[in-house]
This record gives sequence, structure tokens and C-alpha cells, in this order.
Amino acid sequence: MAHHFANGIPTRLLMWQRVREYAVPPSMIENATARRAVGDWAGACAAARIDVDLDLHAVRDRHGTDLVTRLRADLRRLAPDLLRWHMPRIAPDGRLRPGLTLCLAHYGSTDATPLQLVVRTPPAWADAGQRISLALWEGSGNGAPGHHPHPHPHPDRRFRLDLHRHLWDAGRSGELARRCGAGEMPFVAPPDRGQAPGLPVRSDTDHNSPWSMARWAAEAELLLRAEGRPRGVFAVRLGARSHAVLELVAPDDSHAPTFRRLRDSLPPQEIAALPVLPEAAARVLPDLELLRAGLVAADRLHPLVAAALTAFDSAPLVAHTPEPGDPHRVDCRGEVHRIALHDGVLTAIDHDPAQLRREELLVALGGPGLPCLRAIDAVHRNPEALPAVRERLDHGDVVGALAVVEGLLGAGAMLRDGPLREELESAAARRIDHGLFRSGLISVHPSAAPSGVGHADAGHRPRLNRRTPPEVRNKRSSRAHPRTVLA
Repeated sequence: MAHHFANGIPTRLLMWQRVREYAVPPSMIENATARRAVGDWAGACAAARIDVDLDLHAVRDRHGTDLVTRLRADLRRLAPDLLRWHMPRIAPDGRLRPGLTLCLAHYGSTDATPLQLVVRTPPAWADAGQRISLALWEGSGNGAPGHHPHPHPHPDRRFRLDLHRHLWDAGRSGELARRCGAGEMPFVAPPDRGQAPGLPVRSDTDHNSPWSMARWAAEAELLLRAEGRPRGVFAVRLGARSHAVLELVAPDDSHAPTFRRLRDSLPPQEIAALPVLPEAAARVLPDLELLRAGLVAADRLHPLVAAALTAFDSAPLVAHTPEPGDPHRVDCRGEVHRIALHDGVLTAIDHDPAQLRREELLVALGGPGLPCLRAIDAVHRNPEALPAVRERLDHGDVVGALAVVEGLLGAGAMLRDGPLREELESAAARRIDHGLFRSGLISVHPSAAPSGVGHADAGHRPRLNRRTPPEVRNKRSSRAHPRTVLA
């Protein structure tokens, strides 16, 4: 997949720069850290907007005290703000990858049921607030009562953090620099082996590649050992329809693990059954890329991440575009007037209150308004800080978005019709969809549910069979289908 560049900076790095600025605000990190420091793991999860969908008493009754002891130990080591920091995200806005079930830890069980501590993200239609849920997955057939339905309850093999506890375990966050290869040189394939088919070519001077190929062999060794295989073949997902099939060689105590391309090509069915290198191991850590590109300062990273990468020398920060002119100074009838907050409301402080009331009445009757009043009206409807408000709302930081609005307009302001009010109203309406999803009232967005009976409740389109009328069959198989034309 080609990466586009803006002013010489890959767009994926610009996305991660916005994510690091808005997705996990400092107030969330401070509150979650304070709760975790006193042993309140549930309070830390609440501070990081993570819903807890497990009951330790019920787990003890079903699986015994030993498992609950291990589970409680992991919950106390869990840094939910660090987990949110490292969660998979999607372009272009950097939201959490929707409909994902991600494994954090594996546990054994007396009844041979695979128990896993997992986190889940809601589907895209219910992702308002960017909330995450924490649960215990007990196998595909458990059907835990009382929990809301999820489109993909099975843990995803591509996105798993049970092999990367340093991305969520506060006690092991110091392993980040070693596991992400911060001090290693980029991978260069030996001449006798060559690059694997489909692998991106990377030289010792290439720092723009998102692939962490220098760590693939060591991470593949951990993956295969977790799968119960001392050595073997694994796959790396490079794109939607592209996989690199590699073989790990010499993974023992006397040789450093290396990988080579597989000599024989495998059919797609066999490739799909191979162990998949997790995305956390296949790609370069975004924080490391941002530091190398000079797009973020170390002190703006998560404290645990910054402490792990403190020895890494970051590039000089890229100069940002200067901000527009001061929005609180307006040229009004040949003079420069000030607009500031007064008694909790944005007002023109260089005008007499009686004059402002007369001018507002004149505007209500259709007359021209003062430049100061027009500037205040523009700030109410479409302020210059609207992108920052929109970014915070997209990442679920409603408190931060309202703080920006109050800083612009004051706590006592009445919002007027315009883009700012539409964004706030839209964010409130989307939270209703998330509440319906969490309550289990609807599992599929109403607009995505097909009409009809039977498969409509399951979210499937009716299949074509011998009983399908010819008109419906021709319409479904026609190349001039409206969806095909739009695509």
C-alpha cells in the first residue's frame, strides 16, 4: 500500500501525531494513574473510559480461586490509559479500530475451556465516546449472560497483546525500548537469501518504512513458542490481500533466530491457517516514528512510554505553522477593539453595554451589525478552534471539548446555530447509539439491517436458491446493480 506524503511527512505519521495529542489527554493519564497507584483497578478503568464486563465473584464460582488470583493480579498491573495509548487505530481520523476483540492474557481452566482476558471495541456505528470494554472470554460457545452482543467476540489473531504485555502492563513497560527495536539498525536481507516475495525493500538508510523487519525473527520465535511450535512457518500480513510467508530457522539457545522465504508457495487456505505475526510486532512503534521525524517531543508522550524511550535521541521538532491572528482583537470602525470573557460570556468589552443592546436590536431588525458583534457571532458559529473541538469529540474527550468551548465563549454562553452547535449535538446523538449497543437492545445498526423476515434479524441478505423468483435473481446478479455503479 502506497503511503502519501504531505510536506515530506507520511500521512500516517500526521494521523498518529493527532492521535497522540487528542486521543489520550493528560487528565485521563493522571486520573487513571492515581487510581491505579492505590490499587483501585476498576477506578483506573473508569478514568480511562473502559467498561468492566466481568464479575470476579462469578468467575471464582465457575473457575476456582486460583484463576481469580491470577486474573486479579493482572487487573492490578493493568494500566488502562497505557492500553488505550497502544490500541489499534484506523485512518484517516485515528479512531479505535471498530468491532475488535483483543487478547491481553491467557489462562488455563479445569474444564479445558480457553479463558482469555480480552478488551473489545464497539462497532463503527456505536463508537461514540470511543469506549472500550474489558471482559473474560470463555470460548466461542460460552454465551455469557447479561453481556451485550458483539459482532466479533472471538479474539483476533492479528491484533493480540498477550505476547506484548509491555504495551498494557505497568510493571513491564520498561521492555518497550528493547521490544520495539529502538536501538537497532534497520533490517538488511543477506545476499544469499534475498527478500521474501512481496516484502517491502528496506535499506540501512530508510527510516520511513512502517515495517519493523529487524525484529520479525525474534518476535516470530515468541509467537511460535506460544503456539507450541519450536520452529516452523509463519505469515506477516502486508495488506488486504497480501501476505509474506516466512520460515523461522535456528530458533535455539546457540543461534540467533533468523527467517527466510519459503521455497514452495502455499495455497491461500494453508496461509490462512499459519500463525500470524501480530501487528504490534510487525510494524514500527508509532511513538518511535514520531520521535525520529521530530513530530512530537518526548515529554508529550505517555509517561511510561517516555521513560522507556528516554535514552533514544529524538530529531529536532518540526516547526509548526504559525497560528492565525489574535481572534480577540477586531478592527471596529477604525479602532482596534478587544473581545474577552466577561461574567462568563464572550463580549466586546470596549463598547458600552447600552450601545451593544441597541446594536443587537438593530441586527434583529435586519440592520448591519458592529464588526465586534459579527466577530462574536462568527466565534459562536464557526470558531477557529472548531478542528480542535471536533478532534476531541471524535476521540471521546467530551470534557476536553467543552473546556475548549468554555474557554472561547464562556461558561454562560448560549450556542447559536452553526457548525459548532451541530458538532456538539451530533456527538450527543451518537452517544445514544452507543448506549443502545451497550444495553443489548440492538446489535446491528438499523440502517444496515435488511428488510424481510428470517435472515433480517441475523443481519444477512437472503441467499439465492432455486426458489428465488427470476426477477429477484436477475436483479441480484446484474452488473448494473446500483451499488456496483456507485463503487
